[in-house]
Amino acid sequence: MNQTEHTQAQEAARQFLPDDGIQAITPFGNGHINDTFRVEYQDGRGIRKTILQRINHDIFKHPEEVMENILKITDHLRKRIVAEGGDPARETLNVICTRDGMPYYKNQAGEYYRMYGFVERTVSYDAVSSVEDFYASAVAFGHFQCMLSDFPARELHETIPAFHDTKARFSRFLEVLKEDKLGRAAGVQPEIQFVLDREGLAGELLDLQARGELPLRVTHNDTKLNNILMDEDTGAPICVVDLDTVMPGLAVNDFGDSIRFGASTGAEDERDLDKVECSMELFDAYTRGFLQGCEGRLTQAECKALPLGAKTMTFECGMRFLTDYLEGDVYFKISREGHNLDRCRTQFKLVADMEKKWAQMQRIVEKYQDL
Repeated sequence: MNQTEHTQAQEAARQFLPDDGIQAITPFGNGHINDTFRVEYQDGRGIRKTILQRINHDIFKHPEEVMENILKITDHLRKRIVAEGGDPARETLNVICTRDGMPYYKNQAGEYYRMYGFVERTVSYDAVSSVEDFYASAVAFGHFQCMLSDFPARELHETIPAFHDTKARFSRFLEVLKEDKLGRAAGVQPEIQFVLDREGLAGELLDLQARGELPLRVTHNDTKLNNILMDEDTGAPICVVDLDTVMPGLAVNDFGDSIRFGASTGAEDERDLDKVECSMELFDAYTRGFLQGCEGRLTQAECKALPLGAKTMTFECGMRFLTDYLEGDVYFKISREGHNLDRCRTQFKLVADMEKKWAQMQRIVEKYQDL
């Protein structure tokens, strides 16, 4: 953190906390979108901590709407947690308002900041290190679905429009392919054909939704393991965090993105595709945990569509990596030549592996859908 960033963070923190109480502000976590700081301050109870974040409004064009969503969701969760005898200070995010009563602060440079209570005695993990961890994350995200199953999803803003509109992603791919401004298409014909052969896949979930077979729900849209805080003593999931992308969507997409990220046996940018497959052990564990956490809130049609969610989210992500490669690596950060192409290939390898294991994936869902 440079001096300018520290000064701006300090100024922002003072909008939420007494000037004379702030003791230290330090960078916190390793998120890629928002800048996050841990603030230590002193009050009558001693040294306390909060989380200060600068909202990236290059990604989130309307931070006010993001915060409106978060307030609605956390208020709903808090009431449910209290009703179930839980601890709302630990089991959901708690927004700290400015001294003027606002859920965010906008400085003169147009930067938006917000503050959350710090959830003590928790840890988070960036990668799946065990089947048990993956299962625990599934229970947490399933429980998130359960707790919000009675919240009217249409009341929420779409914080990133058309985020999982796979049809729109496919159309964008075709536009970029046609333009081929860098002449890269000739070298990736197998990958291009892989996408073209699966045009129908891009619309399957959206068509089910349009026919009323899949209901619109509150979805998290970033269901990675590191968005769950675990109790540092017991390892139990405590709190789902990173609520910026909470908006109306399909529950099967949340499930699917977790499988894409967590059930792969290889890194997202693994070059040796022989190391990449969709682990049925991990798929089984996550399916069991997710449906257990949902507590019967999903419909039969949603349960049946869970494998399709996994396949579609993985296909969509691979298509986005390929689109970015063709366009010149303008969206996803890269650290080597062909990085997005490597990422694309791992995703397509996972899709192909899921297609081979389709019957097995369906049997696993059937085994647990009545949990």
